[in-house]
Amino acid sequence: MSNDQPRPGPGDEPGPAPPDEQGLPKATPAGNTDLGGAFGENPFGGPAGAKDPLAGMPPLASLGRRLLARIIDALIVGIPVTFALWPLMGAYNGNDDSGAAYGQQAIVLLVYFLYEGLMLSARGQTVGKMLMRIRVAMLDNGAVPRGNPAWYRAAVYSLPQLLPCVGFIFWLVNVLTCTWDRPYRQCLHDKAAGTVVVSAA
Repeated sequence: MSNDQPRPGPGDEPGPAPPDEQGLPKATPAGNTDLGGAFGENPFGGPAGAKDPLAGMPPLASLGRRLLARIIDALIVGIPVTFALWPLMGAYNGNDDSGAAYGQQAIVLLVYFLYEGLMLSARGQTVGKMLMRIRVAMLDNGAVPRGNPAWYRAAVYSLPQLLPCVGFIFWLVNVLTCTWDRPYRQCLHDKAAGTVVVSAA
């Protein structure tokens, strides 16, 4: 048996790295999302990689379905309450200066507030939203907005309308905000409650 060690062959000698590997940046380790620049920067947090709050949630509901759900809910609440108040206040008359028209409208708004707050707190949907197959979800985790978030949302939508003139202007700005708000299409009542409206199907 020979004690001679194998002699290195051509290319086995230690030496500098090949020219094509010199001066190149190291590959980013798997799982590292820090890109260190504006390109590809995470829009939901800093470069540490905060995740999109909507990740894993259904897609946002279309504005058309949201509008139809509101119309359905307004009819579900408004028609029965108006008929129930008819014997006490008479038919609705928008030009009535006696205050009866305002009183009737205020009662409808208060009933709508209770209706929406209770239903959103219970299941994240009103009847209109069920029919349109959409639901209200907490932005941070997609859960049903039980308790305070549901009531905040219902209050910001309904109660400002109790103020003459100013309340209607606020309501109009509120419901239109979702048409330009990005990326979550939130109305002001969504922002107050920390909610989004997503598809339920």
